[in-house]
Parts: sequence; C-alpha cells; structure tokens
Amino acid sequence: MASDTITFARGAPSLDIIDVEGLSEAAERAFRNDPAGTFSYGTAAGYIPLRDWIAEDERVDPDQVITTNGSMQADAFLFQLLVEPGDVVVVEAPTYDRTLLSLQNLGAEVLAIPLEDDGIDVDALANALASGANPKLAHIIPNFQNPAGCTLSLEKRRRLLDLAAEYDFVLFEDDPYVQLRFEGEQLPTMLSLDEADRVVYASSFSKTIGPGVRVGYLAGPEATIAAVKKIATETYISPSMVAQSIVNEFCRSGALERSIETVKQALRARSDATCDALEREIPEASFVRPQGGYFLWVDLPEGADVDALAAAAKERGVIFVKGSDFVIHGGESSLRLAYSGVNEEQIEAGIGRLAETYRSLAGAAA
Repeated sequence: MASDTITFARGAPSLDIIDVEGLSEAAERAFRNDPAGTFSYGTAAGYIPLRDWIAEDERVDPDQVITTNGSMQADAFLFQLLVEPGDVVVVEAPTYDRTLLSLQNLGAEVLAIPLEDDGIDVDALANALASGANPKLAHIIPNFQNPAGCTLSLEKRRRLLDLAAEYDFVLFEDDPYVQLRFEGEQLPTMLSLDEADRVVYASSFSKTIGPGVRVGYLAGPEATIAAVKKIATETYISPSMVAQSIVNEFCRSGALERSIETVKQALRARSDATCDALEREIPEASFVRPQGGYFLWVDLPEGADVDALAAAAKERGVIFVKGSDFVIHGGESSLRLAYSGVNEEQIEAGIGRLAETYRSLAGAAA
C-alpha cells in the first residue's frame, strides 16, 4: 500500500470541519454548570436536558425519546426488542452493511427491496406484501441513504406509512444524515407524518458534530421507548453522561447550527469535486449526484471486477468499499465512495489513481 493512502471508505467528517473550539467551550460549560449530572451514572433515558432538547426538536413528548451511545446502539436496542429468529425484516438493497450484519446475527429473514433514484421501490414492497410477506419491521434510511446517497420522495414516505398501517409492521426511520442537505428541498420525516404510531425514528450527532461524541437517539411510541429503556438499563445502566452533557451545551448554545453549516459547505464542495472527477476520469461510470450526505454510489459497466479493482487500488494508495458489502447478493460491479473525510485535492488525486487502476485492469482483461 502507498504511504500517502487516500481513503474513500469511512463515512466520517475530516478533522478540519469539526468545531473543536466549540466543543471545548461546550465541555467547559458542561463541567462548570452541571458537574453532578455530567459525572454521575445518570439514567437509561440518557442525560435528561439533552433528551428534553431532542424531544422539543422532534416535537414529541420527552418520554418518547431515549438517548444512546451512538445511533448504532439505538438500532441494536430496537432490533433486540423487536426481532426474533425467523422474523421477516424489510431492508433497502443496497443498505448499510452493519444493519445487514446485525439482522443476520439475530436470525432475521431479510427481505431486500431494490432502491430507485427516489428511494425504496414501494411498488415492489407492496407486491411482496400482497403476495404474503409478513414483516416485523422495515428499516429505511430516508435521506442521502448509506450507501446509495439517494433520498426517499415525499410520495414514497406517505405510501410507506400507509403500508405499515395496512400490514401492521414497524417503520424504522434511520435518519443520521437528515441535517446534511446542501441542495434541494428539505422533506418532512415520516415520524412527523405518522398518525398511527408506526414509526420509530433514529438519528445521531456523529455526522453533524463528530463521530467521537458517540451520541444518538431513538424517538417513537412511548410504550416502545419504555421497553427500549428497560433493555438499556439491563445493558449499561446509562450511556455516557459526559458526552451527552457536552452535546447538550453544544446544541443549546447555537453551535450545532453553525457546525451543520460548516459541514454542509464542505460536503457540497467535496461531492462536486468527486462527481466532476469521475465524469472526467471514468466517463463510463454511472451515478446520481447527491443532494446531501456523505456518500456516492458508483456503478461501473457490467462485468467490471470491483473485487480486483479494490485490491489493485489499495496497492496504489486508494481505498473504497465494494458494493457487494452492502447487499446479500450482487453488487459486483459497484462501489461506494465516501467524500466526507477527504478534501478536494485528495479527491482529485484519489479519483485519478482509481481511474488509472480501472483502466489498467480493463486493458489487462482485453
């Protein structure tokens, strides 16, 4: 591997767009203003002032919110509560690889429904349901989906709510990228549209503040959240009060809005640089320009060997994630590029190396 490796693998912001000074000031205020709450065990619901801030932001009752150690912990708690071996769970294809792993480890029967440019193929899901599929829940990443980068349309959000009510399943809205729209119109969450208590909503501060804070949350029906709190109590007594107290101060000071703007500006520039470089260097690649988020899904011509490309690119100092990691079957000619953690100069160099590697493999195959 080259010593100057450029990685498009990790969905995380680079250090230069994290508000380190703002977080330092928030930590100082947290330690000074509430040392007892910050340094105690706390409750399974999380740091109460932060829980209350989230509840107000999501326009739900505080008892409908639990804060967790990152949104993956929230996902794990909900899956532990709802999913038993043999239960059918709807996922998008492709979807986040850790979601697939968690569900497979629980013994779920995964029903993968293809994605379209405007989100999950709702007609295909409706047909599966009408044909007898009986899911316990559907896992949906509605905004700037990981790994595909697409966004669920408003019409499809409404149709999913109708299907969840008609076929009696939980709609798990996993939404860590919702604040990171840098183009287009903001869409309402399915949680805000839900009139039948079908939605459990998850989000995270990892993508807007920094992944090291490890603070996420669930919001949903009070009975569901109460059951999740019981699992949390039995798992770890409470999440990190220190991290959540700092995040609370950061949010309430107005620093969160400023941080989001900084991150969005960087993401827009990095997304544009990635798309422009791909169009120039690998014109046969197909992709949809993101309107927000961290990721770009790239389809190479059919027959392209992305396994070989990943290995050869790594030798040239470029790392990405293979498309096959995000699906149960297929994805052999696709890849995911995370542009969030690399600057424009690194993007130009990285896509250039990737293109050279791709052409060298194509020439060898010919």
